[in-house]
Amino acid sequence: MHKVFGVKEDAEYFDREGAYIIPVRGNKAGVVRTPKGYFLLGGGLENDESHIACIERECMEEAGYAVSVSRKICSAETYCFHETIGFFHPVQTYYIGELLSKISEPVETDHVFEWIEYDKINGKMYFEMQSWALKKVFEK
Repeated sequence: MHKVFGVKEDAEYFDREGAYIIPVRGNKAGVVRTPKGYFLLGGGLENDESHIACIERECMEEAGYAVSVSRKICSAETYCFHETIGFFHPVQTYYIGELLSKISEPVETDHVFEWIEYDKINGKMYFEMQSWALKKVFEK
């Protein structure tokens, strides 16, 4: 399942492919709180990095956790304007999985990992497409 968000303007966009994990514990999702808002664990692929390698790297950087990726849930993209990048087109693929063990403190010190009940985080992610991905996991 794939969904497109936003409206594509007549502009040159910066495309960025990313991979994200949605860890679930009962009715809670594991998310990262930053000064900008809530995000799923994950990020943009670097060089020829695979989706799994990206998720493993980002989980260490953002939360300090080793991770096990189970399966792909869905994917989405959005057309938006980013304050430093300009016209931005992130294309994100979402996976379900679990956090294994905390290995270290996060490298990204403004990222705080939290388990939040789905009812409290529903619709509150920074990107609408990440809220949509959470909905795919919790509202079957």
